[in-house]
Amino acid sequence: MNFPNDLKYTKDHEWVRVADDGTAYIGITDFAQSELGELVYIDVDTVGDTIDEGDEFGAVEAVKTTSDLFMPASGEILEFNEELEDAPELINEDPYGKGWIVKVKLTEPDQVGALLDADAYQEEINA
Repeated sequence: MNFPNDLKYTKDHEWVRVADDGTAYIGITDFAQSELGELVYIDVDTVGDTIDEGDEFGAVEAVKTTSDLFMPASGEILEFNEELEDAPELINEDPYGKGWIVKVKLTEPDQVGALLDADAYQEEINA
């Protein structure tokens, strides 16, 4: 399993990468995609909405299950990764790169600091 040190993580298995301009990319972790299995559909209909930390912003559907996606930090969803419409398996293949799910303008950037670092996330999933 891969857990890059430059990301922050949630106990719900989302990751956050904050860009220099203050926007953030959000996706699901390598652990989450491996537990879900082959992803077949990504449902995000919240582009343009401001979502509070911990609220649902979409869902991922795998062959055998569906899992809700939760906002790691409050923000306005600016963009959905449209490549996932035709190729949801990008999340399985490259969860931290081409498999990002949404781009967000953070409204409470300090919330990111309270998220788990790579070591703490790894301890969480191994508990």
